[in-house]
Amino acid sequence: MSEPATDKILRGLRANDKSVLQGLFERHYREVCRTILRFVSDTAQAEDLAQEVFIRLWQKRHDLEVTTSFGAYLHRMAINQALSFLRKQKRREGKAQEIAEQPLPSAYDSRDGEEILIQQELREQVSAAINQLPPRCRAIFQLSRFEQLSYREISEKLDISVKTVEHQMGKALRILRNTLQQHLSQWWWLGGAAFFF
Repeated sequence: MSEPATDKILRGLRANDKSVLQGLFERHYREVCRTILRFVSDTAQAEDLAQEVFIRLWQKRHDLEVTTSFGAYLHRMAINQALSFLRKQKRREGKAQEIAEQPLPSAYDSRDGEEILIQQELREQVSAAINQLPPRCRAIFQLSRFEQLSYREISEKLDISVKTVEHQMGKALRILRNTLQQHLSQWWWLGGAAFFF
């Protein structure tokens, strides 16, 4: 399928014509996925990130400067999206490890070895569950819980609506509760993990 001239696409996007975005999506989505997949090596994750590419394209439509074809432009966006994801994932893994390695509060120093091992295991399970959340959902959850940002601050930081933040936080909490349901009975004394929920 041939692609309309770049300037025509730009005019359509700047005029808020969603059919133009849909046309770009239909023409380039698979290639954007393939590009990201070379970096991420996970099909579901690559598909999520590919959708983010088109969301970002729409969000910045009024400021776009495309001097090549949109295919080439989206290719560069896909690479940048993948690299950004990998950088964030590395930081998240470091943060999760840092949380898992936090010393036990002094109030629990007298607990026997078995309880200490249970607490460590629960921390690891919470960290693993957070890392399995969908990318946007996980980012919003971490900004709220780890960075202590308000929903308004998160919406401004990510350029999304407060309603979207609320929805994604609700989704994150539902997923985490379902994933960790079997351990809920043990959380009553686990001060660190209870903080998440």
